[in-house]
Amino acid sequence: QVQLVQSGGGLVQAGGSLRLSCVTSGRTYYTMGWFRQAPGKEREFVAAISWSYSNTRYADSVKGRFTISRDNAKNTVYLQMNSLRREDTAVYTCAASLAAMPPPDIKEYVYWGQGTQVTVSS
Repeated sequence: QVQLVQSGGGLVQAGGSLRLSCVTSGRTYYTMGWFRQAPGKEREFVAAISWSYSNTRYADSVKGRFTISRDNAKNTVYLQMNSLRREDTAVYTCAASLAAMPPPDIKEYVYWGQGTQVTVSS
């Protein structure tokens, strides 16, 4: 059984930084992604990284500000979020996909973390 356990998140002022972590137990040979859902909005893709580290994908809204990375020895994927904006406020959730290349499509993800709140204040 695969479990994804998240940590990090919280409240930060605009312009600040946060780092989210997601630890995977069980089978770990997955492409990993991060999604977010703001109040009243649909869940949207944020970033993803392949198992081999060599491929990453970002939503246009976070390019240049967010960085996804992973440490396969620790079964952990990270989302470093810099220059945070109020519009980044959302529940962030990590997810695992069997795809070889990091997909932005939510339907490609089969396992999900518990979600963590990120709130950016002005």
